[in-house]
Amino acid sequence: MSMTTPPGWYPDPEAPHSERWWDGTAWTAHVRAAQAPGPGPGHQPVQQAPGSGPGHQPVQQAPGPGPGHQPVQQAAGFGPGHQPQGPGGTFGPPQPHTVPMRPAGPGPGGSGNKRLVALAVAGVVLVAAVATGAVLLGGDDSGSAPKAAPSSSPPPVPPTADPKNSATASPTATQDATVLEDQLNGITLAVPDGWVRATSSLEEGATIYTDETYDCPAGGSSLCRRGRVSSLAANTSATTAEAVAKEDISRFAEKIYGEDTLGNRPHGGIESHKVLKSQNFAVAGRAGYLVRWQVVTGAGPGGYVQTIAFPSPAGTGALMVVRFAFDAAPSAPGLDVMDEVAASIRPVGETTGGGVGSSIGPG
Repeated sequence: MSMTTPPGWYPDPEAPHSERWWDGTAWTAHVRAAQAPGPGPGHQPVQQAPGSGPGHQPVQQAPGPGPGHQPVQQAAGFGPGHQPQGPGGTFGPPQPHTVPMRPAGPGPGGSGNKRLVALAVAGVVLVAAVATGAVLLGGDDSGSAPKAAPSSSPPPVPPTADPKNSATASPTATQDATVLEDQLNGITLAVPDGWVRATSSLEEGATIYTDETYDCPAGGSSLCRRGRVSSLAANTSATTAEAVAKEDISRFAEKIYGEDTLGNRPHGGIESHKVLKSQNFAVAGRAGYLVRWQVVTGAGPGGYVQTIAFPSPAGTGALMVVRFAFDAAPSAPGLDVMDEVAASIRPVGETTGGGVGSSIGPG
């Protein structure tokens, strides 16, 4: 007399983490969460009494099979009327102390075949990897070495030019090399031939200066320049252009020819100064004030400093200054260049302006 696999809960072939009820001849629609521990080798599923089944489990089951119920579709060769093979190819329940044969395809224990397939695939991948490594290490039959991969290293960076005698970075294509634009304060001014824009973050405001540097007269630095011009907002509590200009020129002269913010005295300090100009001055279409000094230093030829204070064309019209510092040496720019730059100051976007740079007071 043949026997089928006894009814019971077995791993669901379509949901590895669930169990489905096997009624002895076919899978039913009843499922539950996988119970731990699951069936192991040699484990005998508990025989169910007639009439027992999912309805007797503490876990709520779906309605059992009935008239018109369609069982879950089974793989070919397994379903109602099929008798799973037991040990040795015989039909019937597994014998005690033996490992029951797992049916191929969906059915109790069908997940084991999935694990076998996964292991087989992993083995094939491992063999392929070993073979690839052997080819790469051994090279081709001609004995030539494998070609090296293209280098991903970035191209070498050109060496930085000597800051003592080189120009700063050239302006971009959108910049006019002959004009310095101070967008913050709303003015432009001419850049003399041989001058460049400052790129150092240590400079105040928008700055231009002579390209060449030289060893400072008092030593300690090789970054002195023969001429410079800066445009910036006035940093003072004074409320008139005259008061701003007179206060600013004293501070500026000390910074350039006296003792700088780092405590250095590249020109040996200021020994005396002479006021060359102190007058009203129309600039950028506004009434301003100009002060010019000649300073005598402890080392070197000394120089000329000048401050022009006037209301900014931008924003609220707060007072701003344009500062000038030219060495008194024969190789330095002349005072005519200082006058030309002062006369070139314009509001941003304006190319001409009547009276700009002219004196409107005593000379």
